[in-house]
Amino acid sequence: MLNIRKTVEDGQGCLSLEGRLDTATAPELEKELSCLMPDVSTLTLDFAGLDYVSSAGLRVLLSAQKTMSRQGEMKLTNVNATVMEIFEVTGFSDILKIV
Repeated sequence: MLNIRKTVEDGQGCLSLEGRLDTATAPELEKELSCLMPDVSTLTLDFAGLDYVSSAGLRVLLSAQKTMSRQGEMKLTNVNATVMEIFEVTGFSDILKIV
């Protein structure tokens, strides 16, 4: 299960994720991102409540990063040690802006 809370203000969007980003929930995030990204120049993904990211979730994040790099920036915040380890092992820690 994945809960997504969205806020948008002055061209800045934030999605707060809670739960698991996996094969079952990645399409839900992809849908939210496709609706949000055309309207923002800065996208923040708050991972404070995110427990896990699968390869399907990584694919969605990579796609979002590619889109946002053309129109602004995307950053991830509050990444826990478990998710950070996944990013480091897959090389995503070098691709994504993690603050």
